[in-house]
Amino acid sequence: MNSPDRLALSDVDADVSNPLFPALNVQKAAFLKQGAPSYQRRLDNLRRLRASIVSHKDAIVESVEADFGHRSLHETLLADVVGLLGEIRHNRKNLRRWMKPKKAHGSLQFPFAKARVIYQPKGVVGVIGAWNVPVLLTLSPMIGAITAGNRVMIKTSEFCPKTAEVIKSIVAQAFDEDEVLVINGGPDTAADFTALPFDHIIFTGSTQIGKKVMSAASKHLTPVTLELGGKSPTIIAEDYPLDLAAQRIVQGKMLNAGQACIAPDYLFVKTEQKQQMVDALTQALEASYPNYAENKDLTWVVNDRHYSRLKAHVEDARAKGAKVIELNPGNKEIPADSRIFPLTVLLDVTDEMTVMQEEIFGPVLPLKTYEKIEEAIDYVNIHPHPLALYHFDYNRGRTEQVLQNTLSGGACVNDVLVHVMHEGLSFGGVGTSGIGSYNGDDGFKTFSHQKSVLHQGRISLQGLNRPPYGKGMQRFIDFAIKYL
Repeated sequence: MNSPDRLALSDVDADVSNPLFPALNVQKAAFLKQGAPSYQRRLDNLRRLRASIVSHKDAIVESVEADFGHRSLHETLLADVVGLLGEIRHNRKNLRRWMKPKKAHGSLQFPFAKARVIYQPKGVVGVIGAWNVPVLLTLSPMIGAITAGNRVMIKTSEFCPKTAEVIKSIVAQAFDEDEVLVINGGPDTAADFTALPFDHIIFTGSTQIGKKVMSAASKHLTPVTLELGGKSPTIIAEDYPLDLAAQRIVQGKMLNAGQACIAPDYLFVKTEQKQQMVDALTQALEASYPNYAENKDLTWVVNDRHYSRLKAHVEDARAKGAKVIELNPGNKEIPADSRIFPLTVLLDVTDEMTVMQEEIFGPVLPLKTYEKIEEAIDYVNIHPHPLALYHFDYNRGRTEQVLQNTLSGGACVNDVLVHVMHEGLSFGGVGTSGIGSYNGDDGFKTFSHQKSVLHQGRISLQGLNRPPYGKGMQRFIDFAIKYL
């Protein structure tokens, strides 16, 4: 058996000068020595992680608040604590069923054989976390990886340094370093991390950085799961109640100040309903966030760079002919030392504007119009596939028309965002919005090797296939071509 001080990596291209290489080698060696953890061990891992998250809940709230400048207390608790606890509970409940080998369907060619699929951990999984929901989007992939029996190395986001330290503390309380290890640091550390020959890498973040991660992983033929983003459209049917649609859209768009990969990115409404939609959005925002400038439930934009980026999008749109409507319930002046960004609705937008070319990731909401629903479908289809698509409609036929004729990572009907909370649904993108998926059952499968196994019987028809071939074999082939 390999010991941690010996080379446990079989990749001949591994760069042993990489400062993170020894840590990976320790985990690889431990995995080779101890093998796949038992069902009971995996349950215990999840139990210890749950206990550590609960004991750190106050530290999570304080650190995220510090990194964002201000973040809604309840948003942090719901997303970064309750969301993780729900995922752990779901995995514990279903783990035994997931681990059980699956019997394969019978085959006419192998009537006396038995076939099955067994699930094995891949080894060491590299998790690259995101800053926007920093605890959830760092530990959620890890939950899937350890449920599947892997060891994990985590690279946290440098944009949330205080939260990164809390994540490190959560993991250190629950696991030894040869089981799960958190690595904090900046871009140079991230580059070293992605250069390691992991057995699987999962990255959550922008498409631009996702391409770099995939390029680095390709040097070792490391499989990747990329959870990226894109411009998620929202299409509202002409006869759907606009006030209800606006309530749900505002709730989804303003969650975490719109800093979510599946936030509604732009709206489609019937042409004559444009002003009605603006009015409905205004009323919905006033109901949820009265006194906008001093609202404790409002999350700030994470840093000055992203705040300036959003400002630049709005000014670019204004300069190119868009009508800019800033919604600020209470009409109080927003403090200059804050990063509170008003929900900004943009009318008459065009594809020449940067706001329609890049993922917005903030409380800016372009509003487009259509005469026929097919126009909205066509617009979605000639642009990169989104991570999510939202459709508000009570007409099932029209809904199916939208769903069947568009391609997106996921979709939600008559609401936004909430489809990712359903443990039975996978989460992932398509095309530029992502590769692969995780969450629940799909997370277990993503981080497992699904080994196909055939047990040949004492009697085997394959004996009839051995040369020298003759007329009997030709008759069998002719029969198979005709009837199979």
